[in-house]
Amino acid sequence: MQGVLAGGAGLWAGGRARADDLDFELFKAESAMDESVELLVDSKCVLGEGPVWDAQSQLLYWINILEHELHVYDPATGKDRNIPIGQIIGTVVPWKPGKVMVAVHHGFASVDLETEVLTIINDPEVDDPSTRFNDGKCDPAGRFWAGTVSLDEVKETSSLYRLDPDLSAHKMLNKLTVSNGIVWTRDAKTMYFIDTPTFEIAAFDYDVETGEISNRRVAVSIPKEVGYPDGMAIDAEDKLWVGHWGGWHAVRWDPLTGKMIQTIKMPAYAVTACAFGGPDLEDLYITTATAGLNEVDRARQPHAGGLFRARPGVKGVKSPAFAG
Repeated sequence: MQGVLAGGAGLWAGGRARADDLDFELFKAESAMDESVELLVDSKCVLGEGPVWDAQSQLLYWINILEHELHVYDPATGKDRNIPIGQIIGTVVPWKPGKVMVAVHHGFASVDLETEVLTIINDPEVDDPSTRFNDGKCDPAGRFWAGTVSLDEVKETSSLYRLDPDLSAHKMLNKLTVSNGIVWTRDAKTMYFIDTPTFEIAAFDYDVETGEISNRRVAVSIPKEVGYPDGMAIDAEDKLWVGHWGGWHAVRWDPLTGKMIQTIKMPAYAVTACAFGGPDLEDLYITTATAGLNEVDRARQPHAGGLFRARPGVKGVKSPAFAG
């Protein structure tokens, strides 16, 4: 067993937990799956992650972190395109037609979807090869936020950065362990953020004009039996949707009360992230992983590592694109 980390917990390089870090028997209901859940891509990713909907192109971008892949899924055709990135990729966000922004092992970068060329734009940790970028998203003003994770399983050595439209990078938080889900409320006054091993969703006051954050507090304290909190989305009612590594589910949390208000059961132990998409933003795309699973565990969950879609009964919000 490795340390408590990796995206939520062990497997540091993937920012995720080993399967034996949590009690498998606690989640015997792995065979149960919500009726609304549909397998879209049986990709068996080691670390499927980072789904984000591009409202302009009506495409879903998502990633396979450890296998260095950027995926482009077209729900109109059911086709999933795989673009090799050449290094660990932590997250992706929409940018301009034909291009996306990503955060990779070596910093913030752009990808031309036609030529498949990766261009590094700013590497704020160029002098520290022991870290790589992990999860992130754009704020309502189009700034690109993404955090890092240690490759050597060292706690409290990671940071959260903000890439502004002028391509300057700013360190916003430090002494993190596994920087993960991040979202903003519709009024742009609150930012929610997950440092996975804390089992918390933190809230910050947010200044959309300057991009500054303040007044950190705990919005949700997550019981360990629910699973490590990983990637996060926000819906039109400002409720939070979190993929829980080790929980066999995605969970809807009320950040004002701290209560769990809805769950979507998944056929995979390692549920990594959620994103609303579709023409009316009523589809919830959910990524999963196979990292840390042995042969027996994989046989019990043959579609782990796939991309799924659910209909949770609520609408999401449009994901902002990078404004640079």
